[in-house]
Amino acid sequence: MIKKILGFILALFVLFLGIIALYLFDLYNSIYFDADKIIHYNPPLSAVFYDRNGNLLDIRYSKQNRLYVKYKNIPPRIIETLIATEDTSFFTEPGININAILRALVKDIKAGKKIEGASTITQQLVRNLYLNRKKTISRKLKEIIIALKVNRLLTKEQILERYLNQIYLGHGYYGIKTAALGYFHKNLDQLSLKEIAMLIALPKGPSLYDPTRHYELNIQRANSILKRMFLLGWISESEFKQALLQRPKVYNYMLKPKAQWAVDTAINRLEKHYPNLLSKGYKITLTIDLPTQQLAQKTIKWNYERLLKLNPKLNPKTLNGALISINQQTGEVLALVGGVNYNISKFNRATQSKRSMGSGIKPFIYQIALNEGMNPATLIPDIRVKFKLETKNTEKKRYWKPRNYENNTLGLITLRKALVLSRNLATINLAMELGLRNIIDELYYFGFEKIPENLSIVLGSVGESLWNVAELYTIFSNYGTKEKVHIVKSISLPRKNLNITIEQKSYHIEPDYQAYLMISILRDVVLKGTGRFAKMKKIEIAGKTGTTNDFRDAWFNGFTPNTETIIWFGNDNYTTLGKNMSGGRVCAPAFKYFYKQLLKIHPELIRVFHKPPQVKTFITTNGKKELFTPLSPPPKNQDHIPIF
Repeated sequence: MIKKILGFILALFVLFLGIIALYLFDLYNSIYFDADKIIHYNPPLSAVFYDRNGNLLDIRYSKQNRLYVKYKNIPPRIIETLIATEDTSFFTEPGININAILRALVKDIKAGKKIEGASTITQQLVRNLYLNRKKTISRKLKEIIIALKVNRLLTKEQILERYLNQIYLGHGYYGIKTAALGYFHKNLDQLSLKEIAMLIALPKGPSLYDPTRHYELNIQRANSILKRMFLLGWISESEFKQALLQRPKVYNYMLKPKAQWAVDTAINRLEKHYPNLLSKGYKITLTIDLPTQQLAQKTIKWNYERLLKLNPKLNPKTLNGALISINQQTGEVLALVGGVNYNISKFNRATQSKRSMGSGIKPFIYQIALNEGMNPATLIPDIRVKFKLETKNTEKKRYWKPRNYENNTLGLITLRKALVLSRNLATINLAMELGLRNIIDELYYFGFEKIPENLSIVLGSVGESLWNVAELYTIFSNYGTKEKVHIVKSISLPRKNLNITIEQKSYHIEPDYQAYLMISILRDVVLKGTGRFAKMKKIEIAGKTGTTNDFRDAWFNGFTPNTETIIWFGNDNYTTLGKNMSGGRVCAPAFKYFYKQLLKIHPELIRVFHKPPQVKTFITTNGKKELFTPLSPPPKNQDHIPIF
């Protein structure tokens, strides 16, 4: 009988062991791939944006704000502080600490509740990555099994690297590098012992010990960590006492973004090709020059305030402006501002908005004329014209009667004078001579898109963004070669050793000597025409103003020998800026303000336009000097005297 009972008990025991074995086997299989996720660690990483000189501009992320740091770049003092606090036997244990588990179990049984943890750093990593914090036997067994497997397949250094990049340290910061930059605005190698202890204090309670909200609690826990290190003999008494007295400054933000419009623009352009741009850890270098960008932002704000004083009737809530400045020889954007205040409106008026160009389109019309054999001295009629408009009501006739800004006419004037003074009627008459179909075809060749097929386009009814206008104007400013405007210089993925440099794209549109004729005319626009408020000493400036109907839009499109800047101001609701608020009055002063400061920042800027050798000079019948080229000879119907 006893043998039967013992046999029955033994059978039950074997069955129990079998059930346990099956349970553990099933548990192991269910978490097999969880261990692989830790081994092949690939967390969401923030994208970091720099200017062309390596200045940090912004950090953006879509999932978790995490800046990755490799083990070799983690200061030893951080490792020591972590191990002293969380797991002193880390380097000798197999991933779990049996003694600690048994000790904690005894204390919990005596207390009748959970009072002491026994998790190693490896177990904490497992729990932080994939397991919930629900205190069940199943969850704890999974944690132990994964920890054992991870410890077997990874080195201790690899485990520490994953742990210090994975842990949440409050305030939206994941990983030690992110928290160091966020709380202290420092790199890891710049942290003091006390600052390290303040960071290592956080994993136990990221919200409770957040130093931006509970500074004293964080300091108390940090001091306890320092005491632990001192008792272990890992820091000296002098280091201990000195650290105790420190009260580091803590910041409530990671950094103040320095070029939000530019970063937004880069993201919009890159996301088409890199859909996970903000979660893979890309390092993105922009073409932006930070000092120039800051000056551009200052310029828009300065002009905004100036205009409100100039016309008190303007609505400060709807008035806005934008600016883009580029190097026309490379197409690189040096500064980009999409509005007066990014915090109020993130809409980017430099890239997302298309506003009528006004007279800013005229240089392209006149360039067509020059390329077809006309000369700056060619005479064109500045006389009144009217056009019958097609209407559904055949009995009621309607007419379009364009007029000059000054509401007068000058008769026959030179092509140069017509553009310098931005004469609408002369431009209309020139366009009729060139032919509308011809003009539209040539504008498409220059790079314009979706052009209305009516004569009003030559006065600027075409809508374009500042970005596109900047690219189009490189045809003039870059001597006939259009540069593809771009804002990203390079993009890299450090963890995969991926480095991509954005290549410059150029399109030859016309000979350099033909473009120089336009540069010469646009210089006169600034010297004695509608753009005279942009005139400066010691540097040659060429440019064209733009004003639309009812003064809704004001532009100044200007350039120097190696920079080009487009400025626009208007109301977001398309209402008028006020009577006589032209591009020359509204935007040209802002251009001058910008360049006056820019020359101090970059005194190396080229000051004088070079003249191609094919450009020659002749004397007109009225004794004035004028330029000619092989494609734009002196007018045949006008007497002239060649000089050279």
